[in-house]
Amino acid sequence: MNAWDLIILQPVVNILIVLSHYLAGSFGLAIIALTVIVNVLMLPLTLKQMRASVAMQQLQPKLAEIQKKYAKDRQKLAQEQMRLYRESGMNPAGCLVPMLIQMPIWIALYQSIILCLAVAPEGLLNLSKYLYPWPVVYSILPSSKDFLWLNLAKPDMFLAILVGGTMWLQQKMATPTTADPKQQAQSRMMMWMMPLMFGFLALSFPSGLSLFWVTSSVVRIGIQYY
Repeated sequence: MNAWDLIILQPVVNILIVLSHYLAGSFGLAIIALTVIVNVLMLPLTLKQMRASVAMQQLQPKLAEIQKKYAKDRQKLAQEQMRLYRESGMNPAGCLVPMLIQMPIWIALYQSIILCLAVAPEGLLNLSKYLYPWPVVYSILPSSKDFLWLNLAKPDMFLAILVGGTMWLQQKMATPTTADPKQQAQSRMMMWMMPLMFGFLALSFPSGLSLFWVTSSVVRIGIQYY
């Protein structure tokens, strides 16, 4: 077992299984609960990322002026951009660093859901390599794939629509208004591209993963509204 599996993936797998044990054996509720817990733990990073993104958008008109003024002088352009960042207290990496820190956690959640659902025939055999020797872990396996109307191991059309819809609303709330037509066009493209892409992916992936995406989007909508 490599370092990723040992340090990140294995703990997340076992936490999911234990949560399902204490949530009436419902793996669907375990996915929702763990997604909410992870979002709450990462709240400081999420807020930092959101505020940095808004601050960067607010600087766009001034950045556009600098780019137009020093279009032929790359060195002067870079100096003026850094001066503007310093004066505004804005760190260009403020949007990127929190996202990079969060990405491994989201990847681990995704892999854990796929593992615990044991979608492939050899899934349970593969899952057994990640289990801690706790009686509570083995008492709940194999995990039930039924949740509400869903079979969590199979795609679901309605949930795929929810994935796209909630992600679109989150994108819309997170996109600041701007008077620049070019920025408006870019914002509209991003607002539709990501929801459509994830909605399409949800038609191919197990609905357990779609449940994770929807829950995460709903939590972030709440954070964005706040």
